[in-house]
Amino acid sequence: MDMQNLISPKIVKELMMRHGVAFNKGLGQNFLVDRNILKKIVDAADLKKQDLVLEIGAGIGTLTRELAERAELVVSVEIDKRLFPILNETLSCCPNVKVIHGDILKLDMDNLIKENFPDRSFKIVANLPYYITTPIIMAFLEKELSFEVMVVMVQKEVAKRLAASPGTQDYGLLSVAVQYYTCPAIVGTVSANVFIPPPKVDSAIVMLRKRSVPPVELKDRKMFFRVIRAAFGQRRKTLLNALTTLEPEGGDRQRMEWILGKCNIDPKVRGELLGIQQFADIANALAEYNPANSNK
Repeated sequence: MDMQNLISPKIVKELMMRHGVAFNKGLGQNFLVDRNILKKIVDAADLKKQDLVLEIGAGIGTLTRELAERAELVVSVEIDKRLFPILNETLSCCPNVKVIHGDILKLDMDNLIKENFPDRSFKIVANLPYYITTPIIMAFLEKELSFEVMVVMVQKEVAKRLAASPGTQDYGLLSVAVQYYTCPAIVGTVSANVFIPPPKVDSAIVMLRKRSVPPVELKDRKMFFRVIRAAFGQRRKTLLNALTTLEPEGGDRQRMEWILGKCNIDPKVRGELLGIQQFADIANALAEYNPANSNK
């Protein structure tokens, strides 16, 4: 099938109708039908002929084919088994594509990578379903897989949160967590009109380049993430009130206030004003002066 056909709304509808497949809203199926946006996604991944790509969600193969033209191998995980007859047709000209049926959040990722990308780094490219965007991104980051860069299409509001700076409205737990592992950048915004069916919100292309080393030194990474979760758990609370919940049984506000003082942080400030280094300072102080409460 000609690539041009896959970016024609009319042809896409006819293709799905011929195979007896309807769009599944529950799986967040919104298929991209714009050549320029496809090119932006692939360009952001900066693919070379020797690159290995993991795609999350093949859909009907539109982005998959674009990736296959530039990469050595594309492994695409698709949850909707109904789309496989369509993919057999649209990807028939792509011998370097392997489609796996499964839920990306439930698959054994270590085994998948060992089988398909042994001893090599890879790139992740995906038009992510909005309803599971954050769990997918965090699952890949927390597993510390050997990917170089992640280029994803996400809801515009989520993109802003991924790249947000301290003191801005969009800055929060997701911002700090993602920026600990990667350097995020918004490549461009995408109108809802370039999808079929169109979603109710606009999207954005985000590039998350994995850091070679974390931006801060931590005594205990689990404590660091406990600190940022507590700090953003109730945004209207002062930092002191938010972090008091981290105190061990029998602890008190005075000790936490002392910890913040040691880090030169105003206990009345709110978490949204702190940078990643300040969160690291708090976590390191807590780990150092409360070792029994630290889970390394």
